Amino acid sequence: MAVSAESDPGARPQRAPAPGRARKAAALLLCAAVSVSAPAPAAADTRADPAGKAYETARDARPVTGATTGEGPLLAPGTYTDDISAGERKTYRIRLDATSNAYVSAVLAPPPGTRVTASEGIRITLKSPGGTECSDGTDITFGGTAARPVADYATRRIGPGRACQEAGVYEYAVEGIGPGGGPDTATADGGPGARDLPTELRFMLEPGLRDGEDIPGPARSYDQGTSALPSGTARTASGGSGFNDAPATGHGVWRDELAPGETRFYRMPVDWGQQLLLDASLGGRTSGDGLRMTVFNPARGFVADADAARPGRALALATAPVAFGNRTSGRNETGAMRFSGWYFVRLTRDGDSGSTGPAERVTLRVAVTGAARPGPPYAGDPVAAGFGVTAADRRAAGTGLTARESDRRDTLRTVAFTAFGLGTALLVGLVAWTVLLRRSLARAAPGPSPWN
Repeated sequence: MAVSAESDPGARPQRAPAPGRARKAAALLLCAAVSVSAPAPAAADTRADPAGKAYETARDARPVTGATTGEGPLLAPGTYTDDISAGERKTYRIRLDATSNAYVSAVLAPPPGTRVTASEGIRITLKSPGGTECSDGTDITFGGTAARPVADYATRRIGPGRACQEAGVYEYAVEGIGPGGGPDTATADGGPGARDLPTELRFMLEPGLRDGEDIPGPARSYDQGTSALPSGTARTASGGSGFNDAPATGHGVWRDELAPGETRFYRMPVDWGQQLLLDASLGGRTSGDGLRMTVFNPARGFVADADAARPGRALALATAPVAFGNRTSGRNETGAMRFSGWYFVRLTRDGDSGSTGPAERVTLRVAVTGAARPGPPYAGDPVAAGFGVTAADRRAAGTGLTARESDRRDTLRTVAFTAFGLGTALLVGLVAWTVLLRRSLARAAPGPSPWN
């Protein structure tokens, strides 16, 4: 038979837990959750080498070796790493259906300090199962002695009257072009001139339109000025080494530092119907003398560039608004603005890689203008394929965080919200338990004796 503490004189009296103690424990848990919810600061820029940071490859990039003879490896959509030397041609294979648009790109990324020539680079081609080239040959060269990462793509576009419309296995080839050897291209440490240079390859499939949908025409007229560029206090952004670690700058004024021969990348989401306006200046001046600026689209295709052709004035670029129909334009700067997503800006300061001159402040002004419009009637999910602008992309814009830092921040926030919810539930549970226990003890307590 159960004996209550009140009727058993030898039993220890039961104590209700102190509510203050319970509240303190729950409060500590809530404080821990709040501390986790604070976004992690952007990684500090630790580059001391004036030549800059080595190109950072994608986290999910897989090593592959292209074939120099015979059939190359079959690649699924994704990112890969290989290397190439001048005069070498490597091939890969990709399998295409008869409805998707295909983009095969290559980034040539020499290590910092490598000496290059203006005509050195790579050529990218995509051929049908019958050997037909699907787009004009794409030659990418350094255009100077700075060993900056260079990139572009070859495409298979679905459309009436175009080549390469059939399903099958296509050949994706990358070829090293230019001198690629000799004393004028020796590495900075005095090594031999002939060398393999690292490449990053990417294969993307963009869904086609739903059956019966017509491809609209390209954007015809748009603002090509820069009057909408923002002003005000510049925020700091440490530019990335390439596409994979470029910080999300977005609309606003940004400042960084560039040493002679150094290149840095920045990214910003541009949605359907939106236009990108840019200008850049070096040092305390209002001019872009000594700078080169290039824009790439989400598939790493070249859009447009600007250099110091107009001394004494800022470098300025205005892209066409993003529209699906732009791909039918005969002008590359319009045709490349064909899908929404992350666009990239590359800034290079003139000078040989490895120069020892002081770094100077560079100011980049970014304007993303125009209202976002609904996307085209895709037959598949463009976001899953790597295209489009998501709510998370809009939140990341303007943070100055890289994609990896942004993912880490979102993960920490998810953990923090979960911990906050658990802490709140624990606090409510402890309070309710305390109240019920006190009521139970009060009901069990003996009343006043009638014999007294």
